[in-house]
Amino acid sequence: MHYDEMFQLDGKVAAVTGGSRHLGFDMAEILAEAGCDVIITSRQLASAEASAQRLAEATGREVLPLELDVTDTKAIEEFAETAWNWKGKVDILVNNAGGGVGSSPGHLFQRSTEDIVSMIWLNLIGALLCCKAFSPKMAERKQGKIINIASIAGMVGRDRRMYDRSGMSGQPVDYAAAKAGVIGMTLDLAGLLTPMGIQVNSISPGGFGPQKKLPAGFSQDYGDRTPAGRMGLYENEIKGAALYLASAASDYVTGHNLVVDGGFTIWH
Repeated sequence: MHYDEMFQLDGKVAAVTGGSRHLGFDMAEILAEAGCDVIITSRQLASAEASAQRLAEATGREVLPLELDVTDTKAIEEFAETAWNWKGKVDILVNNAGGGVGSSPGHLFQRSTEDIVSMIWLNLIGALLCCKAFSPKMAERKQGKIINIASIAGMVGRDRRMYDRSGMSGQPVDYAAAKAGVIGMTLDLAGLLTPMGIQVNSISPGGFGPQKKLPAGFSQDYGDRTPAGRMGLYENEIKGAALYLASAASDYVTGHNLVVDGGFTIWH
């Protein structure tokens, strides 16, 4: 296979949860640029619609915006049904929806049980239920790519002094627990689904900017802790990993956690 064919996605359909902004939008954009028609979701339909219009105008691909709360089991089932009915197939599922949740302090001693449970639902159980909703039909077709977005938070403990120095609340332990769960889920799903023709992998991003939205001291501390000397950049540095795992270039790769962190997790 020629190199350009390896990364060509003409005729494919991709669904990207949380695809209306930040890393989710970046991944949806590169998949569309490579030839996919794309479904993007947001908890706010207006946000998904605005991003879908921007994406369609920039790439010339068809983009379907949908409202989705991945903590709502019924909504996930309806999302999967709508996605499959749109083009009659879904070739690529990117489980990107997630992030922070709750109003209680991030420190475990003050963290509310409700916020801990909500965090794990949003970042782990929602992704698992999306896999459950999409994979049976992928298995019927004997092909599919699932990309779960984990985090380096699920791989290493954090030095919270970096947060304290900048007056930031820091990363809750429940977020790390959820993202570690995404990595473990990816490994076992790969064991289950790869014999059915579905490759399952994850991406673990490190810290991404833009740094201008973060305290200058934190950005400096993070850069000093990272071999690359800085945080990752939106609009660019997640795209290659997503395209690789979505394309034929990774057809013999499954159960892999691709770390995109500028070396943060290797430098001690």
